[in-house]
Amino acid sequence: MKTRSLLPLAALGLAFAVLPVSAQESSLTPAANPPPVHAAKVTVLSTMMTDRLGFAEWGFSALVEVDGKRFLFDTGGRPDTVLKNARELGVDLSGIEDVVLSHDHWDHTMGLVTLRRELMQANPKALCRAHVARGIFLERVFPPGWGSGQPLTMAQIKTDYEAAGGTFIESAGPQEILPGAWLTGPVPRPNPEKNWTPGVKLHNPTGPGLVEDTIPEDQSLVLDTDRGLVVLTGCGHAGVVNILDYARRIVRPAPVHALLGGLHLFSARNDTLEWTSGKLREFGVAQVLGAHCTGIEPVVYFREHLGLDRKACEVATVGATFELGKGIATGPIAQ
Repeated sequence: MKTRSLLPLAALGLAFAVLPVSAQESSLTPAANPPPVHAAKVTVLSTMMTDRLGFAEWGFSALVEVDGKRFLFDTGGRPDTVLKNARELGVDLSGIEDVVLSHDHWDHTMGLVTLRRELMQANPKALCRAHVARGIFLERVFPPGWGSGQPLTMAQIKTDYEAAGGTFIESAGPQEILPGAWLTGPVPRPNPEKNWTPGVKLHNPTGPGLVEDTIPEDQSLVLDTDRGLVVLTGCGHAGVVNILDYARRIVRPAPVHALLGGLHLFSARNDTLEWTSGKLREFGVAQVLGAHCTGIEPVVYFREHLGLDRKACEVATVGATFELGKGIATGPIAQ
C-alpha cells in the first residue's frame, strides 16, 4: 500500500495519515518522545444496559474526545437511540463532523442517517464524514430473521447518507486520524479467534459463489497515551487478541491501559475466556469497560482472572465513561 498524504478535515482539524504497514513494523520501539494523546474521554451512548438515564438496546455507540477534538464511534442499533440518549445525557452532538463506523452490522450503523438529518439542521456539516474500512460495502446475504428483523444494509445506508450530503472515506489500512489516535483498518487474524455469528454469507469478491462473512472490515480505535494504549472496539469481530496485537504493532508495543467497547464474547466458553484472559494479562490490560456484545459473565471473569477490582473492570451502561487519569465511571447497577 502506498503512503498517502494528509487529507485535511476542516472544522475539527482532523487528518488521516495512512502508512505502509511494513514501514510501521520496522520501527516498533517504545516512544522516544512523550505519546501525543494528553487528554481522552469516551462516553457510551448506546449499549445493552442503562441506569437512570437513557434507553438500552442491542447496539453500540460512543462519543470520543481527544485533546479537545470530538468524533462519534458507531451510531447504535435503532435510528433514534443515540439521538435520544445524547439529549438525556446533555451531550450536544451537532458540532461533530466525523463519525467512525466499526463494521457493517445494523446495531452499529442504524443511527447514522437519522443523526445526519437531524443534526444538520443546527450545523450543515454535522456528521458529514463517515470513516470506514475496506469491505464494509461488500454484498451480504443474511439468513431469515437475522438482525431482529432489521432489514437495512450498508448499501441502503450509503444511498440515504450520501443523499443527505454525507461522504464516506474508505481505507484499506491503518490511519492516524489525530496525533496519536489511530484507526486500525482491517485487522490481520493470526490467532484462532472466530468472534462472529455464523450464517451470514458474502458474495465472493474474487470469484463466483458465496463465502462465510468473517466481517473483514472490522476496525477499532487506538489512542497512544503516556499511560499506555487505550483501545475502543465496536464488536471486536476480528478477535480482541488479534486487535490488541495489531494495535501494538501499528502504534507501539506499549501496555494496554484500557480496553473499551464490545468484544463479542457473550457466548464464549470458559476455555475461550481463559485463553483470552491469559493474553490480556500479557498485554498488561489494566482497565476493562465491557459494552454491548461483551456480555456480563466475561466481564466478571476478566475481573477475577486479570486481578482487577470492580472499579477497573465494569459492565458499560448508557452514559458510562472512561477518562484518562480518572478511569471508568458507570451507573451503580453495573458496579
